[in-house]
Amino acid sequence: MIKSIQTTFLACFLFLASTQGQRIEVLTSGTETSLRGLSVVNDKVIWVSGSKGKVGRSTDGGKTWEWTTVAGFEKRDFRDIEAFDDKTAVIIAIAEPGNILKTTDGGKSWKTVFTDTTKGMFLDAMDFYDNKNGIAVGDPIDGKIFIVTTNDGGNSWKKSTADIPAKEEGFFAASGTNVLYHKNGSFTAVSGGKVARLIGPRRTETLPIIHGQEMTGPNSIAIHGKQAIVVAGDYEHQQDTSQNCLISTDGMQTWHEPLAGPNGYRSCVAYITGQQLITCGVPGVDISNDGGNTWQLISREGFHTCSKAKKGNAVFLAGGNGRIAKLVQ
Repeated sequence: MIKSIQTTFLACFLFLASTQGQRIEVLTSGTETSLRGLSVVNDKVIWVSGSKGKVGRSTDGGKTWEWTTVAGFEKRDFRDIEAFDDKTAVIIAIAEPGNILKTTDGGKSWKTVFTDTTKGMFLDAMDFYDNKNGIAVGDPIDGKIFIVTTNDGGNSWKKSTADIPAKEEGFFAASGTNVLYHKNGSFTAVSGGKVARLIGPRRTETLPIIHGQEMTGPNSIAIHGKQAIVVAGDYEHQQDTSQNCLISTDGMQTWHEPLAGPNGYRSCVAYITGQQLITCGVPGVDISNDGGNTWQLISREGFHTCSKAKKGNAVFLAGGNGRIAKLVQ
């Protein structure tokens, strides 16, 4: 009995020690925009995008920010951004028409590289696996998942030949992280709504995660080797912690819930290392130090999206009211 108590105490001590000192440092806030697009090129170069046609850029690790309102898009919402360096980035404007724009001069000017005026068009997210090859997904059109791809860095886009029937689902434009593009030209996406699915060009499956209502379901997926994680929630009941996370350790062949999941609705998740992850949403930010099996709330400050640097170790977050923050640990 004494040994059991000692073991439990030691485990709790090690868990608390692992999260001690991890905190969120707000770098800037107050700009009138809700930020859901975030691309961290390296520890110094960070881009964000959001509502009211706003795009922000930092080249000094978030110490200072340059804000741009894209001409002609002042009332549009840029829900996702992909940046390749301090000069080059691609953004998507979500709804009717669906637009994709690109800059090569640090955001001083933007060129519209894709437009679709189809009724019901709503672009949700995009992902690139290198500086040339990318994918963007949108809500179903005519009963089919909407997908466009590029192989020239976003200069031109074409509709995918993947023919995937849609169910009562959509892709939530919550953080730009519900789709991942792979080097073999395939992709993995998560949908939500009346149903929740893992979707790819050759495989779809229902996920045992919260769903059933219009605003319920997966918002984000992250993959690290054979490990994968999905976070979800009920946007209308954001404190609900039920069925809001799934983990796979076998290449997404099987899924299971964590022992102690995130603390409420979560819109984004990212691997920091194979064992350390971060997830965020309007109710706060959680950290896991054991591959996603248990989560510790480290901030009640709300954020929509989070990301680790593509080249580097810095982790940044972005959210409402132009709020941008950094993970300190």
